[in-house]
Amino acid sequence: MITKTKGKTKKIDVITPTIQDDEFTPEEDQQQVKNGLPWQAYAIVGDKADPLTWKLPHHTRQVYRAVKGKIGYEHTVDWENMTQMVAFLSLQGIEGRRVQADESQIVGAARHLASHYQKAGKPLPDALAVLV
Repeated sequence: MITKTKGKTKKIDVITPTIQDDEFTPEEDQQQVKNGLPWQAYAIVGDKADPLTWKLPHHTRQVYRAVKGKIGYEHTVDWENMTQMVAFLSLQGIEGRRVQADESQIVGAARHLASHYQKAGKPLPDALAVLV
């Protein structure tokens, strides 16, 4: 790009931002998303094509890199919110509200979340231990 300033011509390089090979956006894959996350970020997925059936998000947006095989899923676990997801599975729930799912989905989600704790070398919360 060439600009003129006070009669002088100056060449300016224009840098166009590009998506890095290891970056991923939902638009690239054309898959459904819920709250900015693909179905792989949820512990309960009733139907991959219906985001209304996805429950208990427990991965960060880095999960898109895992979907592409750039990093392992274990590196994308959202540990800050994991306690809340475990609580929603428990019999007490959060403020008396438990995730709306059938018992097999709850047990499956509990096993899935438990595997994240085990792979990370973290102790299993009591609320999760009673479900698996």
